[in-house]
Amino acid sequence: MITAGIDMGSRTVKVVLIDTEASGAPSVKKTHLIFPGDLDGDAAAEKAYDEALSAVGLKRDDVSSVYATGAGRVMVNFAKEKVTEMSAGAKGVSYFYPNARTIVDVGAEEGRGIKTDGTGKAVDFAGNEKCAAGAGSFAEAMSRALQLTLKEFGEASLRSDKTIPMNAQCTVFAESEVVSLIHSSTPKEDIAKAVLDAVASRVCAMVRRVGIDKDVVLIGGMVHNPGFVSSLKTAMDIDEVKLPDIPEFVAALGCAMLAAEAKH
Repeated sequence: MITAGIDMGSRTVKVVLIDTEASGAPSVKKTHLIFPGDLDGDAAAEKAYDEALSAVGLKRDDVSSVYATGAGRVMVNFAKEKVTEMSAGAKGVSYFYPNARTIVDVGAEEGRGIKTDGTGKAVDFAGNEKCAAGAGSFAEAMSRALQLTLKEFGEASLRSDKTIPMNAQCTVFAESEVVSLIHSSTPKEDIAKAVLDAVASRVCAMVRRVGIDKDVVLIGGMVHNPGFVSSLKTAMDIDEVKLPDIPEFVAALGCAMLAAEAKH
């Protein structure tokens, strides 16, 4: 049985197709991501879904059920059900780490902490209340101020052992702080670490509101920033943060798994 999950994020559309065997064990059949550009949300969802199906030689009639999540999930008109990011994320993480208790989800525009019951069900969460300072776009804006790519920015932070506090609570004021540090000839790697430490500190404060229990799993695009991962471990005072293989697809995967469960 084939089911699909679609995650309509603020910048990208992620699609996951899974094939669930009679035993109930799912296997990932296809992951697909598009940047919508100037497409409307509903058109972007249609395009991403059709491209994912085409890549594996399937038609819409071959899919038993489609679930959607993400900020734009209401725009996925062909989805049978819409589920919250917390429920989808918790279920998707259980595919990789069945015993996970704490999930840290940091995407482009949002960050959140999710507490699970250890079976893939979300029982509590805390978000960043629409402030970009606890999300990936904050780090992206600061990397532009340093004239570095996001990859270079994350790598640079790992070369620093300095701790420089950043007091600003929003991107606009933080950029002014970064400019001041640049003008005072502070090395770029020290500034990069200060920024990622600040993001990690705000994310950690959210997660502490739901409690930090092992295992801790990080999902979302910031998994690809090694500097942030290092800062997060320090902020949370833990030795390990587990990183799934397809971090930006975890919520879409969770949707597809929930769709499969509903069919059994």
